[in-house]
Amino acid sequence: MSDLERAVAALRRFNRFHTRLVGALSGSLHGSGFTLTEARVLYELARRDGWLAGDLAKALGLDPAYLSRILKRFAAAGWLQRERSASDGRALSLHLSAAGRAVFAPLDEASQAEAAGRLRTLDAEQRGRLVAALTEAETLLSGTPPAQAAAPVIRPHRPGDIGWVIAAHGRIYAEDYGWDIEFEAFVAEIAAGFLREFRPGLEQGLIAERDGQILGSAFVMRESDETAKLRMVIVDRPGRGLGLGKALVREAIRFARTAGYRGIQLWTNDILHAARAIYIAEGFRLIAEEKHHSFGQDLVGQNWELVL
Repeated sequence: MSDLERAVAALRRFNRFHTRLVGALSGSLHGSGFTLTEARVLYELARRDGWLAGDLAKALGLDPAYLSRILKRFAAAGWLQRERSASDGRALSLHLSAAGRAVFAPLDEASQAEAAGRLRTLDAEQRGRLVAALTEAETLLSGTPPAQAAAPVIRPHRPGDIGWVIAAHGRIYAEDYGWDIEFEAFVAEIAAGFLREFRPGLEQGLIAERDGQILGSAFVMRESDETAKLRMVIVDRPGRGLGLGKALVREAIRFARTAGYRGIQLWTNDILHAARAIYIAEGFRLIAEEKHHSFGQDLVGQNWELVL
């Protein structure tokens, strides 16, 4: 079975699981008398006032004629009001009536309670993993992060983060640059040294995450009383395009200044163009470079320095 066939099978399996989980096959969501589609239309009408029918059909991926039948049912029950749109005089904007909102409220509460009940069986760490997995799944399948996804945050490192940092470096550099497992071992040695000799106030691991999913890292490590080193800077694919590389480097520089260092150094390779662009923009200057054969590749290593 190919990778694509395995992925297709997994997606179809999850679709079957999810439709059963949410009661999509029962024809009455939470015993409300609404089908899953009707409940979703009601939710969108409650969430946003003034929908145009055509826009709502597009947003939900519904056949306009099917949506029209649902809206007629809502209007006949007194749950929906239509009025001439201010932006398009030929169209009617849709508004839930007070009766419609009264019908929606218990349905929304039941859905909220059912989801909360399922999630209470998980601990905080498991809920974080679930949120991260769902966010990544939505991003991968849609091509864009969810509109309501939380903004990424940068926080200090904590137990368990280093494993991600090592694995991410090994995976990403193998996939993007063809580096071998020697590089993963190299990063693991740096990470182990950081943990063994960690000096609070003088060193710091910075972790970028969103909804519990780690997206990137940067580490400030003591080189001498006056100089810090910037190490293990990486941004994983789900975090790219969000400015996290620049944000992590800037936070590392801020920490180094606060810790009293007079300069910060880093080692990189000339093929890492995106990282080098960030370092240059933040004021680092190239002080030395040399050719070397490491990680299964012929490379040009570079030393950069920033005076604080």
